[in-house]
Amino acid sequence: MRILQITNKVPFPTKDGGAIACMNLTRGFKQHGCEVTVLAMNTLKHNVSLGEIPDSIKKLANFELVDVPASINKFDALVNFVFSRKPYNAVRFIDKNFSRKLVELLQINVYDIIQLEGLYVCPYIPLIKKYSNARVVYRAHNIEFEIWERAAQLERGWKRFYLNNLSKRIKRFETALLNTYDLLVPITGRDGQILDRLGNKKEKHISQTGIDTEQLVPNNTKLEFPSLFHMGSLEWAPNQEGILWFIENCWPLIHEKYPRLRFYVAGRNAPGWLIDKLSVKGVVFEGEVADAYEFMNTKAIMLVPLFSGSGMRIKIIEGMALGKSIISTPIGAEGINVTNGTNVLIAQNVNEFVDAVEKLVENRELFNGIGKNAMEFIHENFDNLATTAKLIDFYKQYST
Repeated sequence: MRILQITNKVPFPTKDGGAIACMNLTRGFKQHGCEVTVLAMNTLKHNVSLGEIPDSIKKLANFELVDVPASINKFDALVNFVFSRKPYNAVRFIDKNFSRKLVELLQINVYDIIQLEGLYVCPYIPLIKKYSNARVVYRAHNIEFEIWERAAQLERGWKRFYLNNLSKRIKRFETALLNTYDLLVPITGRDGQILDRLGNKKEKHISQTGIDTEQLVPNNTKLEFPSLFHMGSLEWAPNQEGILWFIENCWPLIHEKYPRLRFYVAGRNAPGWLIDKLSVKGVVFEGEVADAYEFMNTKAIMLVPLFSGSGMRIKIIEGMALGKSIISTPIGAEGINVTNGTNVLIAQNVNEFVDAVEKLVENRELFNGIGKNAMEFIHENFDNLATTAKLIDFYKQYST
């Protein structure tokens, strides 16, 4: 099967959920004998040269990178807000050079499946259908408008007004694109249900992001117990909001009771203002770590205090695969079908977060049991080879 994956950023390095979701599937396709091409926008924010991509990754697919600025400009955002009804988030990724490269690939290659990774490459569907007879697949990484709708609820004043307006624009945009594709592949069952309610009529297959369990190997030889940690992109607003909420509301209570306990915060691209906010006694800012899995293996209790966002949190999947005991909000654990108290602890407010931390810090048996159950859950439900095989079988039913 010949597959073209189209994405609005280069899926390497795999240091965020979107890149991991794309690259793990690329790897799975290759392992199952598919011939894969990845056409990616090489944006200013996530700029990567072909030379930076290691040979081990290049063996998985033919990578075609197209420079697309997709820069965020306050003046352009204002002009868009006043004179357009389209979401600024989407407009940034519509590019003539990218269209030319896409047409070039479609004219010289015949694909069975063209898989669009996320909402913001869906505007290219008409162009794809003009030059190809391949099945066009929308792989929905999340419900995009929901991210901004939830973010708006955490803000006040003009910022809430702007984000509410943006979420409504994205919802119109998202809804208008429904059924322009041939097949729908949501990453979570919840997202699939929402897209059906919005009007999806196409055949769909739920395909959660798989994990290569051979790469995620638990190792407790250097475990610091007890310890707390957060691992994730620190340029992503929902992570920033969640960390600050925890530090401002929960950490003072926890630190007072456990003054020697440390809360480690790791992730890439932390803005200066966030680093300043993390200068709190007992909080250790690690920044971008050289090896995320090695770092996670040395820490005990993983915190995911998310109150906005959408889709599925890949870092929770990875943490569970490494046998971590995780405390998360319902939004953080959304789409993973975890069981509270068995393979994860769910907390919705300050008292519940503090109580969950206390339980795991003081009960090593509970800590070990949650981690063991988490690891078994991932091995049973998120194996990348098995997940990809099911998706390929779905594609074979409808490929031309």
